[in-house]
Amino acid sequence: MNEGVQFEPLEPGFYNTYIEIGTRAYNQHYRHLWPNGDTTTYIQNSFTHEVLLKEEQDLDTALYLIKSDHTYVGILKITLNKEILEYRNHQALYLDKIYLLKEFSGKGIGKECLQFVGNIATKLSKKVVFLESMQKGKALPFYLANKFSIVDNTKVPFENVIEEEKSMYLLMKKI
Repeated sequence: MNEGVQFEPLEPGFYNTYIEIGTRAYNQHYRHLWPNGDTTTYIQNSFTHEVLLKEEQDLDTALYLIKSDHTYVGILKITLNKEILEYRNHQALYLDKIYLLKEFSGKGIGKECLQFVGNIATKLSKKVVFLESMQKGKALPFYLANKFSIVDNTKVPFENVIEEEKSMYLLMKKI
């Protein structure tokens, strides 16, 4: 792995950093999904102290700050055990969030994230890694190029997302 990219497990003293980076990255990439670009619903469900405290108590959730050359550039959320399709909890790892600030996209950091997650899956003896990707946009070709394959259709779970933008794919990579 690139020595310049580090994955720091989230600690309570860094909640504000995680919230700020996650909110900024999400807004940079996904405002178009929401009427008038209002991402409040998603932010309130993902990036608050209350949400992070709850996730911290969940032993299946792992949260990371992504750092590149001493700068925080993104966030990562992994569900370590998740039953999905025909896979049991102990067989599947779910990559819930990988958000990079736009100015750091295209620099190989996303690939480092996938390698990091793959290493965790291997250490935990998982058979597969799952994630969801918007059907439109730059993320899908990135995941396909990194050996993920489309296994199902899904949708953004929030009612107030613009209907034409809700379509997602469930992607899987065997370990």
